[in-house]
Amino acid sequence: MTKLKVTVGEGNNLDKSTRQRLKAAQAGEELEDAQPVLNFDSFAELSRLLSPKNLELLEAISESEPDSIREAAELVNRDYKQVHRNLTELADIGVIDFEGGGPGLPKKPVLAYDGLEIDLPFKDSNNNIGAAAP
Repeated sequence: MTKLKVTVGEGNNLDKSTRQRLKAAQAGEELEDAQPVLNFDSFAELSRLLSPKNLELLEAISESEPDSIREAAELVNRDYKQVHRNLTELADIGVIDFEGGGPGLPKKPVLAYDGLEIDLPFKDSNNNIGAAAP
């Protein structure tokens, strides 16, 4: 596995980089594997989806490898519905995956990456990046 790079407000730079890689690939150039990137539009969005409770869930999954969402909820001593919602959001952004599932079968949350590498731009920041609420 590899680390997921997390950025804020870097959408335009990522689009430019993707276009450059596509041109290079079309020209037959050999490309190195690109690090996967998850970009948030604002610090508020980043702080909501990578909240302390979600980070606690990720740590519990890493350490204990729970076999179900219910077991993950027990590990962090939280309500099943809240943990289910949080894990679904984390799966939607690609930070975790679910294995198994199906009618009557538990879904096992698994980490999609070895870790997160957070890249926060401060220099030359623009007004498109919203500040997180304290």
